[in-house]
Amino acid sequence: MLRPPRDTRRPASRPPWPRPVRTCLTPMAVPSATGELVRHSVAEEQHLCPAVREHLEGGDALADRESAEHGRIEQLLKDLEGRAPDDLHFDRLMVKLRTEVRAHVDDEENHVFIQLRTGVHPFVLESLGTKIREAKKSAPTRPHPSLPSTPQPNKLLAPGLGLVDRARDYLTGRGR
Repeated sequence: MLRPPRDTRRPASRPPWPRPVRTCLTPMAVPSATGELVRHSVAEEQHLCPAVREHLEGGDALADRESAEHGRIEQLLKDLEGRAPDDLHFDRLMVKLRTEVRAHVDDEENHVFIQLRTGVHPFVLESLGTKIREAKKSAPTRPHPSLPSTPQPNKLLAPGLGLVDRARDYLTGRGR
């Protein structure tokens, strides 16, 4: 059976990049990933960045770079908030987010964590890990790019925002 030629032109409403993200997402994938990334950022701002400043040579610049990375990631998460996978900007934002997160993880694993392991007593590192895990429990689950990235205000504001976010998540069914 002969088939008519297929129109291979991309519809004008579609962006020119491939759409690998759309096909593999469940409805809760983005909110779930957002919650995890936000909790990660807040916990690191509260505990990892101060430890980097205190224990590493050049720690201030390194912690500032980490904070800037967290800020860019949170802003991308905020820009993604409420967008459906078929939104024209969704894929572009997801590609940018993936790039930022990969660069952040690579930087931490190949630079920050190695320097901490070689320059900080294991007991201090164990305590730091415990503090970060505990902070993630009360951290916000939604992006708040305007939240201060400095530890003291962050430690004061983040638990309250986290409580509000978890209440919103419960009421809207987000994360279930």
